[in-house]
Amino acid sequence: MKKTWMILGGGLLLVGAVAPWGVGWVTEQQWQDVTTEVNAAQPFVRLETRDYRRGYLSARFEGTLTLEDPASEDVHQIEYEARVSHGVTGSLLDFAPLSGLPEEAADLFPDEKPRLTLETRLWGAAIAELTVPALSVTHDETGETLNISGGFARVDINGGGSAADIVMVWPGMVLDTPDLQVRLRDFQLEQTLQHLRGEVWTGEGEAGLQSVELISGSQAPLRMEGFRMTSETWPTDNDRSVNSEAVATLEAVTSDGESFGPQRLEFVMNGLHVDSWSELTSAMTDLQVAALDNQAGSPAAFEQQLDSMNRLSGALLDLAAEGFSFGFPDISLVTPEGEVNGELMVGHPTLSDQERSQMLMVMQRLTGHMELSLPLALAENHPDLMMQLAPLIKEGMMTRNGDRLSMSAQLKDLSVNVNGTVIPLPPLF
Repeated sequence: MKKTWMILGGGLLLVGAVAPWGVGWVTEQQWQDVTTEVNAAQPFVRLETRDYRRGYLSARFEGTLTLEDPASEDVHQIEYEARVSHGVTGSLLDFAPLSGLPEEAADLFPDEKPRLTLETRLWGAAIAELTVPALSVTHDETGETLNISGGFARVDINGGGSAADIVMVWPGMVLDTPDLQVRLRDFQLEQTLQHLRGEVWTGEGEAGLQSVELISGSQAPLRMEGFRMTSETWPTDNDRSVNSEAVATLEAVTSDGESFGPQRLEFVMNGLHVDSWSELTSAMTDLQVAALDNQAGSPAAFEQQLDSMNRLSGALLDLAAEGFSFGFPDISLVTPEGEVNGELMVGHPTLSDQERSQMLMVMQRLTGHMELSLPLALAENHPDLMMQLAPLIKEGMMTRNGDRLSMSAQLKDLSVNVNGTVIPLPPLF
């Protein structure tokens, strides 16, 4: 028995001695896979890795992170270095800018720097953590100040990248200018994600902000409290379709000493065909890339744009043929003058094979309805709002019922019927 324990102990020691080398080799392959997947998934963030020096208990490598802003076409590059520590079941990667932070960011963090780490496991799990220290900045010329408390974000990745849990905590921010002061307090985010197929992910999440306060010297302070948003996306019909729901609520709004609320807004999407939705998302991304290439003078960019537009149109037709509905089934906004409520829904029926073959445009079979009701006093007390509503009231599209204004609209056969007034719609798709 004693000899058996000695052999077992020796085997464990051998495994413990060899494990860091094997873990280091797996970690290098995992990082190369991450780099490839990030670059292939989208065109706006690129990772480059070079000079990977792997040792027994540790490793080092360098690289470049390139960020491209699709709106302004600005390109930012950060040279980074990663120090890797190998354990028995995984590795810890600690990232840092190779030549310090860019000048703009260095001014924000003169003392403690942000820290990004990535902890990997042999079975495909990983934990990424970003810690951002508190910062305080003052603009010498304008006197504007920005104070942000330290924040934290963590992403737990499982299933080789097919599932993730995200947590973000940001205690607060104060922006002070000569004309306005903005205070944000206690932001939190939790999100779970599961990859379904293609570009489609499911999951649920919740985000909250304790309060936002706007203080202006010329106007009464405005304070919003208890913002919360929940969302959920789930598969249906044996994973052929997905449904999605998001609900945003706000407990109270306080202005000029008067508090009112709660506010509620609900958005839903039902019956989205997974493959068509994935193709639509992919085509939109490729269209953005082609537009950027066209601006850069790429000779093939125009053909890429045409191809993306054809794919986009085809995906929309396929999505509509499978049937869907989306919109706002519950709108409830409380004002000092009373409640604004309503709903807005748009849908498309599922088509037979024969109907699909005769389908020329999405708009042709769209149906929908809208109901809106608001206090008359709200329009009377806000001249800008009344200016927008006056033409609708004059044309009979918005009617008065006692102390309220209301509108009812129906979408069908490429036209909208608003309180009896029919408005033809152009064939957009």
